Amino acid sequence: MSTVAYETKFGSLDRFEKGQVQAIDDNVRHYAFSNCFEIASKSKPYERVVFGQNQIYVLECARAEGTSPWYTCAHDEFALVMDGEVEIHLVQLAGEQIVPDVEHDGAVLVKGEPKGKKMGWMNLRRGHQGMLPKNSAYQFRSAKPGVVVIQTCKGDVSVERWAEICQTA
Repeated sequence: MSTVAYETKFGSLDRFEKGQVQAIDDNVRHYAFSNCFEIASKSKPYERVVFGQNQIYVLECARAEGTSPWYTCAHDEFALVMDGEVEIHLVQLAGEQIVPDVEHDGAVLVKGEPKGKKMGWMNLRRGHQGMLPKNSAYQFRSAKPGVVVIQTCKGDVSVERWAEICQTA
């Protein structure tokens, strides 16, 4: 009996390998394959680049570096830290800062400083996930560059760069 040894390698912003898709009897351009670490390495801080999509639902990759703007959303979102350490500060919004249209998909920027009760903050490291509750404002803070994947719906702040991030050959 032969034993095969496998080694798990975790990627990071500083060390990653780009994978690839091997299409059989098809054109590789029909498939999306991208790497959140590669995307974050080429992105501006907190630019939310879509790298996975199923109808209106998306996975966005953001380079966590410094302090983000304040965001809000009419539906719950989730943030998963893939690399680094990221604080997420939360404020329960009230009044005109709440996204008025519950049918509005995806995150939007909060106009001005958030007004409402402070809900606290989360300190997330690689592999930690935090919920970003609907109708709350949230802000990411990271002293060193890192990577955050956000599960949300495609919206106003979603950036699509399919031609740059997908394998074409």
